Amino acid sequence: MSTDTYYSIYDSPYGDIALTANNNGLTALAFQSGAAALAIPENCSKNESFFSQVHQQLTEYFAGERTTFDLALAPQGTPFQQKVWQALTTIKQGETKSYAWLADKINNKKAVRAVGTANGANPIALIIPCHRVIGSNGKLTGYAGGLALKAKLLMHEKAQFKI
Repeated sequence: MSTDTYYSIYDSPYGDIALTANNNGLTALAFQSGAAALAIPENCSKNESFFSQVHQQLTEYFAGERTTFDLALAPQGTPFQQKVWQALTTIKQGETKSYAWLADKINNKKAVRAVGTANGANPIALIIPCHRVIGSNGKLTGYAGGLALKAKLLMHEKAQFKI
């Protein structure tokens, strides 16, 4: 059974966001200005109406009217990555957590580095909130979209962190 894939570009206050999805849900969200810009796969067709709910929820988020997303997600990854990404969705807007917290959350305290790698491989930035993970000292750590964007997103969410 083939799965149709679609894409859309959303104009956010922090630059263009590329979105891809299939019939199961959103497969990718990437800020195009960062190092993790998304290359649209050749088999994707542009379909703005398919993403109307995503666009609406992003607009509400950037306007400060939405603190959680309610969208079908279909990220592709290993079982370990899926577990980490699921744990990320429990971090509420305005909160930050450490990689050690995330490792503990998936019941694998020794997997701090692996958790960091899985966090960095998150294909659905913002909605699966990998930007809310910071160093245990409260300082910003790597973000595929760049540390400046991570800081802007955390400030938008009124989260506490150190520069």
